[in-house]
Amino acid sequence: MLRFVALVSGLYDLLVGALLLLAAPQLAAAFGSPPITPPVFGDTNALFLICVGLGYLLPYRDPARWRGYLWIMGPVLKSGGALVFLRDYWLRGSPASFLLFAATDGALALWTLVALLRGPRPRPDVSRRSG
Repeated sequence: MLRFVALVSGLYDLLVGALLLLAAPQLAAAFGSPPITPPVFGDTNALFLICVGLGYLLPYRDPARWRGYLWIMGPVLKSGGALVFLRDYWLRGSPASFLLFAATDGALALWTLVALLRGPRPRPDVSRRSG
């Protein structure tokens, strides 16, 4: 299940990052938002999302070894992202369409958390212990 979570999460981040990089004005218009100003903020956010998405290749290939990546990018980052979108909606009046990102980030965070808690626990590496 962790491999599937990594696959879906990685594709999600890659898709949003690519759209933000290649079609930022159209994406903003589709969500009822003004274009990102200055555009470099959108470009750097796109680069961040693409790198996070590519990073999901690690737990996709070896979920047991890369559980830490799933913890940081799933329950920590994606739930934080969902909260940021909610906060922005309530306090700054961002478009209601932004709640779609809150919902998708929140759902992916929760799904990752459940998969991590239900999945097999990594076994301690006794070869690294000294003394």
